[in-house]
Amino acid sequence: MTVLQVEGVSKNFGGLSVLKDVSFTVEAGEKLALIGPNGAGKSTLLNVIGGQLSTSSGKVTLGGRDITSIPPNKRLHEGLGRSYQVNNLFFELSILDNVLLAHYGAERAHFRMLSSIEKRGDLRASAEVLLEAVGLWDKRLQTMHTLSYGDQRLVELALAYAASPKMVLLDEPSAGLPTAEASSFADIVRKLSPGISVLFCAHDMDLVFSLADNIMVLNFGEVLCTGTPDEVSCNVKVQECYLGVEGSC
Repeated sequence: MTVLQVEGVSKNFGGLSVLKDVSFTVEAGEKLALIGPNGAGKSTLLNVIGGQLSTSSGKVTLGGRDITSIPPNKRLHEGLGRSYQVNNLFFELSILDNVLLAHYGAERAHFRMLSSIEKRGDLRASAEVLLEAVGLWDKRLQTMHTLSYGDQRLVELALAYAASPKMVLLDEPSAGLPTAEASSFADIVRKLSPGISVLFCAHDMDLVFSLADNIMVLNFGEVLCTGTPDEVSCNVKVQECYLGVEGSC
């Protein structure tokens, strides 16, 4: 079943064309990596799908519903989770409070400002599942600003799954991490994502080839090719324009 469908999406900033007629699909449970040179349009594409940027033309469909014109919070309610390249956290609050707020904010009901979030046992149970999955339950009461950058990235990752999404967008999830910490990211994402589709942008080729079912390569805002990791790594055009080598398999 197709979870995400992007049809003929283009994005222009004045006279600059950043995305050009981009079309692809992501199936249920598929992990699709988005790679390409700097300036290829990867983050712009994630922002268009996430609703942070509008399209200049084209259509985005999630779970069969056209979400092209709806704001990011409505896309969250339709089942689209998101993490960012720069941590987007409440640094003066605890890990647990950050995750509880993410769960609470994902609910369709209006906020009840005078109610205590701590009394919501269902939210705490969900937060425990997420924090156990990323290995941070034992640190749940630590304030965010006391954590290592790697642990902050793990919290950011957990927040993307707080709304029980159909689809998650991850923008450079392992950026800035030491190799030892980055290598565990694929296992953590798999643990969080049984049956959940993932579209992730990364320069970390170890993460890409260990996690992705398929890889899509962007170049100057256009889809250069899409295929399995083996197919993409053997593609001569990819080798020349992105991997920087010549020859073929």
